[in-house]
Amino acid sequence: MPLDGFLRMTKAFSKTQIDRLGDRLKKGEMSEADLQMLDEYRRSFAEAFGFLVRTIRKELALEPTGRPAKSTSSICEKLRRESIRLTQIQDIAGCRLIVPDIASQETIVQSLKNLFEHTTIVDRRQQPSHGYRAVHVIVSCLDKVVEIQVRTSLQHLWAELSERISDVLGPAIKYGGGDESVREVLTGFSSSIITIESTQARLQNLEVQRELISLKQRISDKFRETIKLVEGLKRSKDKSNDISH
Repeated sequence: MPLDGFLRMTKAFSKTQIDRLGDRLKKGEMSEADLQMLDEYRRSFAEAFGFLVRTIRKELALEPTGRPAKSTSSICEKLRRESIRLTQIQDIAGCRLIVPDIASQETIVQSLKNLFEHTTIVDRRQQPSHGYRAVHVIVSCLDKVVEIQVRTSLQHLWAELSERISDVLGPAIKYGGGDESVREVLTGFSSSIITIESTQARLQNLEVQRELISLKQRISDKFRETIKLVEGLKRSKDKSNDISH
């Protein structure tokens, strides 16, 4: 069915119908009709997502990465994990911008606020979510909300490492569950990142700035090495599972 057909069908669903669908998804009581309805709801964000990405490319000369619709499994997991209704999920559609440092992050966030009329800022740098740090700009456009994650390069590498570890140990590690020692390592990395980036943003001494940039590069290299190591563990785990089956 063409996209405009999906959009017309989704507009026929009321907020109550969507939230009742979310209740069934949360309970795992999903029929084929429910999955189709959810798919139509997800697709209804495509127009707003496309508009937002095109606007950022044209006006800010930046290239967002991301997805026009959150996966069905991710939506169901979020509904079960949080006390939230389906219509309240703000990242059904979302994109990401990676910037070098805190100063650039502040500039881009302000540019996004100036570019889009209706925005809400969620700053997770000083109060991270289980170690995750970023600034989320929630944009309301075309009767939909789309989330823009603005991360520094170090914040992004931390998130990538957390994601890879969750692939091996399970998604609970991202939300305060799982192995405590692994959570402590991720939390330690996250605290180091905010210390370095905040210090770099405050200091004007060029020599100290150069030292911090060098330190950030070494930390980035370690993150990348660790991510490759974890990806190797994931491949080994998948191979073992294939053999056992």
